[in-house]
Amino acid sequence: MERAVSAAGPLAGVRVLMMGGLGPGPFCGMLLGDLGAEVIRVDRPGEVDSPPPVDVVMRRGQRSIALDAKDERGREVIHALAERADAFVDVYRPGVAERLGIGPNDLRARNPRLVYARMTGYGQDGPYAQLAGHDINYIALSGALHATGPAERPVPPLNVLGDFGGGGMLLAVGLLSGIVEAARSGSGQVVDVAMLDGSATLMAVFYGMLAQGSWRDRREANLTDGGAHFYRTYETADGKHFAVGALEGRFYAELCARLGIEVPQDYDDHEAWDKHSEVMAARFRERTRAEWERELVTPESCASPVLSLAEAPGHPQNVARGTFVEVDGVVQPAPSPRFSKTPPAPPGRPALPGDQTVDVLAELGLDHDAVRRLLADGVARQSGPAG
Repeated sequence: MERAVSAAGPLAGVRVLMMGGLGPGPFCGMLLGDLGAEVIRVDRPGEVDSPPPVDVVMRRGQRSIALDAKDERGREVIHALAERADAFVDVYRPGVAERLGIGPNDLRARNPRLVYARMTGYGQDGPYAQLAGHDINYIALSGALHATGPAERPVPPLNVLGDFGGGGMLLAVGLLSGIVEAARSGSGQVVDVAMLDGSATLMAVFYGMLAQGSWRDRREANLTDGGAHFYRTYETADGKHFAVGALEGRFYAELCARLGIEVPQDYDDHEAWDKHSEVMAARFRERTRAEWERELVTPESCASPVLSLAEAPGHPQNVARGTFVEVDGVVQPAPSPRFSKTPPAPPGRPALPGDQTVDVLAELGLDHDAVRRLLADGVARQSGPAG
């Protein structure tokens, strides 16, 4: 059976066990697995042989064992896996892991060095701790949603800020930080990761600017939220768009020279921005995106074509960098960042629920009869014909 993990990369030798879920957990697993960590995901038996989840690409770089955590035998397998792991990820609401018998005290009793991370939306305490939610709810409370979108209404920036940036990526930072500290102290700890907290962290620069009086607390009224005519997108003659980010004076001068217009930057004159944007918008509508790309993509114009998801992998810059890869016919982002001494192996296919159940159980030392009984009783499930 194909292993979805590599022995290469800077995290080779790191072992992470995580409970299955959608969004930030698998994304963190992908980040760590891409860089060589051994990531085992515990999925629910009922998910085996179901249609692939919406975040299937993020299941790469991991292995999946399907277990019933409510069954004592399933819990024992989780305990045994955690005993060999550097870190564990709990994706449940506060208190659920304890009721299942896989809380931090349960698992760290057998592995004191274990870093136990808890991934939730609102965190482990506070009046919202037990509430269900999604990315849009968490970024609504952090101020991030209010700051994003056109002046008329907030628009969620996909589910990037809460689920992935403030959630899965900071979960990876928390896990690795805890592992480094445990290597020094010999003892693990509990890491409380909340998407609300993480999305607030991502807004640090804007809270700083707000305190300085250089950021207006409304949308499309600031330097980098589409308010400034020198930092926004413009429609081209063919209905596509071009992105302009000419914040510095010399870059703005280069942009205007290439556009063939004379529009003052008026960096601090917010009231003039809309008038200037109208002039620039009219100019951009005179040519197609491809025509403007030939004219504007220079070392100092800070202008770029806005590419669709289908277009981005074929752009010359992305091709040259190998920014995207194809796995089993699916085009997807390549592992990042890049490492000069310990480059990771190319990503493999995603691990769907139960793909490696039998292999993982065998690695724990369970004999064939013991594995067969777990499968027959529905405590564990293997995907495909073996299940």
